[in-house]
Amino acid sequence: MAVPFVGVAGAAAFLILTRPSPLPAGAIPAHRPDVANGRTLFYAGSCLFCHKAPPGTPTAAARLPVGGAPFKTPVGTFYPGNLTPDAETGIGRWSERDFVNAMMRGLSPGGRHYFPAFPYPSYARMRIVEVLDLRAYLMGLPAVRSPGREPGIPMLAVARRGVGLWKRLGLREAPMAPDPTRGTSWNRGAYLVGAPGHCGECHTPRNWLMVPDRGRFLAGGRHPAGEGTVPNLRGLVRRGRYKDAADLALALQYGESFGYDKLSSGGMGAIQTNLAELPEKDLQAIAEYLVSLQ
Repeated sequence: MAVPFVGVAGAAAFLILTRPSPLPAGAIPAHRPDVANGRTLFYAGSCLFCHKAPPGTPTAAARLPVGGAPFKTPVGTFYPGNLTPDAETGIGRWSERDFVNAMMRGLSPGGRHYFPAFPYPSYARMRIVEVLDLRAYLMGLPAVRSPGREPGIPMLAVARRGVGLWKRLGLREAPMAPDPTRGTSWNRGAYLVGAPGHCGECHTPRNWLMVPDRGRFLAGGRHPAGEGTVPNLRGLVRRGRYKDAADLALALQYGESFGYDKLSSGGMGAIQTNLAELPEKDLQAIAEYLVSLQ
């Protein structure tokens, strides 16, 4: 009788430790969304890069975050979802709370854990009002029908539930706080890099549990697709990658057209194209923050 009891107890403990923890309804503030800021956040996060359409999609839809293109990772292949306001296959029926829980708690409207290939560990550091701004921008896009697809993960149901355990190690739920010893521009850059821009999701090394090593934030790591590495973003000036913050800001704004070829590999070409849509002052803020990292 001991073995069945241990099994039941273990299953019960697993369910308790992995249960979803959504934000309460009262956590969503009354807010008049700033759609222009939502657009900035959309491009800061390069949402279109991951939520792009599969090859062969008609041009009009391919310019929108309809999702469906495969995203390979060391643990399996994911198919990022449709971010347009289509009622059946997108986020058209999602409430504000649904959207905030997805972005900041990694939970579907039905309460299932999302795998952290969706970079909600960084989005959890955002301010809720800015998450609502992003939602408002997405809700203003043309609605496109684009059915989702389950990830290619062994034992999917168990693995998905097990993400609840991973969140206990890899998810910080407190928004980023400004550094009072730094200026407004530096803090803006730190926020864009660390939260909506989620640069650390690729540029920070991870342990065997795929939890980021926060002590080596942006120090480079394994490529998300499991092929090669992602560069170190610390000491960019000291190592001769860029002359100064102004040089890096130009690289982020113009990329290859200004000869910054090192921004064109490993997916960074597409990221730079998205970042170029940001206001110039935001690119300068990002550059100021990054060159300060030693």
